[in-house]
Amino acid sequence: MFSRVRSQQGLAAVGATLLGYAVMVLAGVLGLVVPYAVAAVVAVAGELALAGRHTGTATLLDKAGLGETFRRLVRDLSVALLVVATVRPGVAGTVAVLLLPAALWTLAVATNAVTKVIDGRVDPPAYTRNIDLGALRRVPVPPAWARQLAGLRMPLLNVLLVPAAVVAAALDRVAPVVVTGLVTLAAGLVTAAVLALTALRGRGGAPGVLPAVHDWMARERPEVALYFAGPAKDVYQANMWLAPVEATGRRAVVLLRAADAFEQLADTRLPVICVPAGVDFMNLDLSSLRVALYAANVGANIHLLREPGVKHVFVGHGDSDKQASVNPYSKVYDEVWVAGPAGRERYARADVGVLDRDIVEVGRPQLAGVHTFGSGAADHRFTVLYAPTWEGWLDDDPYHTSLVLMGERIVSGLLAGDVRVIYKPHPLTGTRSPKARAVHERIVSRIKAAGGETDPSSLDGAAHLVVTGRTPGLFDCFNVTDLLVSDVSSVVSDFVQSERPYVVANPAGLPEDEFRRQFPTARAAYLLSADCGELTKILDVTRAGDDPMTGARRELKEYLLGPAGSNPMDRFRDEIGRLCG
Repeated sequence: MFSRVRSQQGLAAVGATLLGYAVMVLAGVLGLVVPYAVAAVVAVAGELALAGRHTGTATLLDKAGLGETFRRLVRDLSVALLVVATVRPGVAGTVAVLLLPAALWTLAVATNAVTKVIDGRVDPPAYTRNIDLGALRRVPVPPAWARQLAGLRMPLLNVLLVPAAVVAAALDRVAPVVVTGLVTLAAGLVTAAVLALTALRGRGGAPGVLPAVHDWMARERPEVALYFAGPAKDVYQANMWLAPVEATGRRAVVLLRAADAFEQLADTRLPVICVPAGVDFMNLDLSSLRVALYAANVGANIHLLREPGVKHVFVGHGDSDKQASVNPYSKVYDEVWVAGPAGRERYARADVGVLDRDIVEVGRPQLAGVHTFGSGAADHRFTVLYAPTWEGWLDDDPYHTSLVLMGERIVSGLLAGDVRVIYKPHPLTGTRSPKARAVHERIVSRIKAAGGETDPSSLDGAAHLVVTGRTPGLFDCFNVTDLLVSDVSSVVSDFVQSERPYVVANPAGLPEDEFRRQFPTARAAYLLSADCGELTKILDVTRAGDDPMTGARRELKEYLLGPAGSNPMDRFRDEIGRLCG
């Protein structure tokens, strides 16, 4: 249903854009200023929608020959037509309509070409970290003035178009048009010359980045790869596996596909290679790899899955009872690694084609630093961590996160309960739902008003904290937390490692037995209904230390994370060794 609504909205945006431009041209010919202005507003609204949430539909317009460049040209011609029709129709006006936009577009095309060269030559085809690539060819950069010229875009050039057309029409002279055209044509020729010289200067000499990456792969022959093809906003999914992969002691490499994710990747001693283009990545020699670990299910995984000599393993980014943890896509991998028996049973219940023999329980090696006891400091104040999940991919699921329906009540109740509050939302909170973003902002304001600090460098000091950056991390927050309030998410599974009490929100109001049956991670949780009426009692019980759920949490810990006493890092290392042979 959601995808159908999105499709209808995309078609509406296309219709508004094309209809707006058609009316602009007609109104320009007839000199109708008011209809032109209304049509321009409609067209701009359509353009904004296409640039925002309907970029896929905009791509279809490009393929149909109605892309952004064509639409700009129509817009520019309509401006000139309106000026001519309203100021003074005549020969000069007609010439202005034909020559001036053509001259300006010559400049626009030239500057776009320079931009493409700058992007293609200054931005390398690969990025690396912790790798010695030896001597590389220095890519020449066009001079500053050329880079500024390359930054020119319509409608900035339209600033020249309108006054020139007005002058030409008012004076009934072709000269202003000819002069403007010659100037812009000359500018286009100059930028083309700079483009050619820049290209020639970049030839010869030492090898470029990609050949050097090929040489490094052939020399070092990594056997384990952590592969991540998502964008920067999702890079936390890869970050959680950096330390475990590093601790295996194997020759390993991190393979990324997005430049922004490369910039946001956490600090690591592992060698990192980012190759954005699919063709460039598939031309890498990956014959030394024995194991590839995938942190997320994305389409670009296919560029590595095609390697037949590699064991492909889905490790995900946390076990939870959400549907995403049993994605049917997972059956494309050779093995699926889960934390404990809960993960194995989850796939069996979902029946999505992942065979039981292909599931391996390895624990959660990331949790080695999570303490199974509270703070022993004498001045420790009872601390509650509110860590809601994000709104999910479907905007029509109001119960995916507690944030929208319950978040403000939860935080208000905690602040009124004389406890220290740490608020750490999901990294993607507010990226899909404006309502979630608005609630998040109100919660941040409320915590700040109560003496809280936003984006702290440490967890010490302030009365309350809002933690939205990469550091302090989630597990750092766990170690100063006495009680967790969260949703059905991997945060709950990981927190069970601490054996401390936790609360799971039940915004849909499911009966308690049914909720625990559907979401096994809540078996040892206190449940919180939409009105948060249970919150005060939960705080009283857990603060007093009279916690009846202690035994249930220890039992659940083995079910979610594996047998007590086993070292998940050792299990992870052993399984990597098995696949490496």
